[in-house]
Amino acid sequence: MSTIADNIAQVAARIRAAEQAAQRAEHSVRLLAVSKTKPSDAVREAYAAGVHDFGENYLQEALGKQLELADLPLIWHFIGPIQSNKTRAIAENFAWVHSVDRLKIAQRLSEQRPAELPPLNICIQVNVSGEASKSGCTPADLPALASAISALPRLKLRGLMAIPEPTEDRAAQDAAFATVQKLQASLNLPLDTLSMGMSHDLESAIAMGATWVRIGTALFGARDYQQTHGQP
Repeated sequence: MSTIADNIAQVAARIRAAEQAAQRAEHSVRLLAVSKTKPSDAVREAYAAGVHDFGENYLQEALGKQLELADLPLIWHFIGPIQSNKTRAIAENFAWVHSVDRLKIAQRLSEQRPAELPPLNICIQVNVSGEASKSGCTPADLPALASAISALPRLKLRGLMAIPEPTEDRAAQDAAFATVQKLQASLNLPLDTLSMGMSHDLESAIAMGATWVRIGTALFGARDYQQTHGQP
């Protein structure tokens, strides 16, 4: 069986190859290891293999891992849907939030970010495929939302996040990711981050400008949601 270290090496090779194919600078794309539903030991193994950034969807599960892994200098990213009653814990315990999709949540994160911590890095989640089941603001609402968030204290708006409708059609993947890239460019804000691409479509995302790819299954294997401890 492949170890997590082996998997990380394989994904890193895919990222480098995709950078080269897109004529992008080496290491212009960063790996965010999606560790939701995976135990702390798996995170520790990934860290030992050189990964420092970890994405979590479920707050209580993430806080438990943060306590268990407090001896490691990990960078924690919140990437799941955000409920209003969870914003304080997210503001206090994460360096990045990729899944902001409405102003109320951003305002709460801004108000609740501790003054002694650096500004919280924010990505706005855009529902680029228009799926009713997906979180994210609409492309039409994005300009006003981005303008409002960029003015909030204690936050640093970095860019956009998207989870397009899954497909194995490379042309359809490219089109969805290209839309996200164009939406970001149209904002005329000093943004440097596109959080898009997962295990099955990272090559397309990188070709269309991704700076973070969020990889879970290809690193840690399939998830067993019955083992998830904590609630979203």
